[in-house]
Amino acid sequence: MNWINNYVRPKIRALVKSREVPDNLWDKCPSCGQMIFHKELEKNLRVCTHCNHHLRLAAKDRLAMLFDDGDYTRVDLPKINIDPLKFRDRKKYSDRLKESQSKTGEQDAILVAHGEVAGLPTVIACFDFSFMGGSMGMAVGEGLLTAARTAVSRKAALLVIPASGGARMQEGILSLMQMPRSIIALDQVKEAGLPYIVLLTDPTTGGVSASFAMLGDITLSEPGAIIGFAGRRVIEETIREQLPPDFQTAEYLLEHGMVDRVVDRRELKEDLGRVLSLLMKPEKASRAGSGQKTASKSSSEEKKMKDSNKAARSEADLEDEHDSK
Repeated sequence: MNWINNYVRPKIRALVKSREVPDNLWDKCPSCGQMIFHKELEKNLRVCTHCNHHLRLAAKDRLAMLFDDGDYTRVDLPKINIDPLKFRDRKKYSDRLKESQSKTGEQDAILVAHGEVAGLPTVIACFDFSFMGGSMGMAVGEGLLTAARTAVSRKAALLVIPASGGARMQEGILSLMQMPRSIIALDQVKEAGLPYIVLLTDPTTGGVSASFAMLGDITLSEPGAIIGFAGRRVIEETIREQLPPDFQTAEYLLEHGMVDRVVDRRELKEDLGRVLSLLMKPEKASRAGSGQKTASKSSSEEKKMKDSNKAARSEADLEDEHDSK
């Protein structure tokens, strides 16, 4: 009996026992509810293979997707006072920050990097929604200023990719002050004659959409992204009317002129490269044109000098002829 209990039964149990499947092998599409194998989803850039719904993408994955060969250099962001108001709700604001920093491995909700997109110098400031909902506080404001200064110093285009619930309430008025600061940062880029492009992703709301997110020279968006200021329920309760089903979606904003183009994520890099090449070419063309003007001007001056020398020689010949007579 000991032989049966100690050897035979464990073998039988091992054969019939169901194997545990790891939870992270499958992802459920929030739109159609279909289960998608995680490798297939990652290969498709986290776009649902059944309904084409664009799932949220991590900030680091976006940078690797957009930069040429996934090659880029992170820009160090200045450190700020992490809890200026000593704010506390259900837990301390400083504890919330530590939790998000531990979960994401980032210091705050924005990443700034520089590299090349379609062979053109580009600086990208990308929001990380997994860090406190991508909310904009002082650190994000400093990140946008750093991104703008980096773009100006490198004579590069600036691409900002917001994914945010708005200003960070734990920093009070200090978070709201990042709205005008971000606009000042963009003015530096525009004054330098460099392109400023915005890629709106899901979601882009609150103070982010009310400031820098709507001021791009070109505004792109991913399909189905929720873009707006206040939430749908708040607006319906305020105006006491039923809003259209597609209200505040990227397609709705495209139809009403708030977005220039809705681009599938799988085609984004190609479209972005085309936009950058168009916006960066005029500067090269103007330089070439000024060079042609300078060359034509110098050639005309040279021609005038030759004509004047020829006239002077003819006058000298006439004088010599007169003296000989």
